[in-house]
Amino acid sequence: MIKIEVDLGDRSYPIHIGSGTLDNISTITKIESRQIMVVTNETVAPIYLEQITNSFADQFVKTVILPDGEEFKTLDHLNVIISALLKYEFDRSCTLVALGGGVVGDLTGFAAACYQRGVDYIQIPTTLLSQVDSSVGGKTAVNHKLGKNMIGAFHQPICVVADTTTLSTLDQRQLRAGVAEIIKYGLISDPEFFEWLETEVENLLRLDAECLAYAIRRSCENKAAIVAKDERESGVRALLNLGHTFGHGIENVLGYGKWLHGEAIARGICMAADLSVRMNLLSIVDYERILSLIGRAELAPRLPSELKPEDLVNAMYKDKKNRGRRIRLVLLRGIGHAFVCDDYPDSEFQAVLTCDRAINEK
Repeated sequence: MIKIEVDLGDRSYPIHIGSGTLDNISTITKIESRQIMVVTNETVAPIYLEQITNSFADQFVKTVILPDGEEFKTLDHLNVIISALLKYEFDRSCTLVALGGGVVGDLTGFAAACYQRGVDYIQIPTTLLSQVDSSVGGKTAVNHKLGKNMIGAFHQPICVVADTTTLSTLDQRQLRAGVAEIIKYGLISDPEFFEWLETEVENLLRLDAECLAYAIRRSCENKAAIVAKDERESGVRALLNLGHTFGHGIENVLGYGKWLHGEAIARGICMAADLSVRMNLLSIVDYERILSLIGRAELAPRLPSELKPEDLVNAMYKDKKNRGRRIRLVLLRGIGHAFVCDDYPDSEFQAVLTCDRAINEK
């Protein structure tokens, strides 16, 4: 088992990565709370819920099973968790357990941040995307019909336990969506990791155990280092949003759940790279490398014709990085060299929105 520490002073916590870690979940997490609420969804519950609840047999354990999908990451479903906590009279010493992917993790973390002004929670991510990204860093939120993740809080878990064997139950679409976030880490600050992905992406998608463990570890190390420097995204942490301003806009306009988060982010990365080339920041060679890797992962599908550029721009105006009426983007000066920018030619930005439909169609 690999252990990575997220260094946040007295709020530091470990990330445990390994095969079969769920078999020892109570030993690894060392939850001392008398009351435990496990939150999961309809897809994950039949596979892992009994194993997790049995691990805490000596404690008072209740469960919440939510519907599965990004479209259910709402205040209404947050209220389902809060209502269950109140119904069973959970107190401030309770611990919430998020068992599932990014939606479950976000909802559970936000409920933990809100309930009685903050209680403990742990993350047990069961998708590749949540294991490499959303379970780490303490960002919790729900969506609003006008914007993604616009209602939330920073609330760090007390630990993260990623069991790589859970990935064997993922369908290929979910697996590929997770690879988008892995690629992101190479692009923002880790060119050696990007080069490794160029060699190993097919093995990663075949669930090669050694490749999976390495990719998850390297991704978590990258994110932990950035979060330790900038917990609340006042500086360098914004770089983790490469592709996300475009991607969140796509998700919002198409309707949450139509595209998976990772699919929208992959397309957003292509669009950010396109604008970077148009501004003479990124070389054509690096641009082609990015498109090639995303293409080999079978990500970034063609934007639907019904997605109008003006609708996408309006959705992007609601991004949390923005200041005033200027959309702030994460762009690239090369592979491994990302930066935040709001000084770009509007004509080139508009060109990306209208020409992007041809990207990665081979």
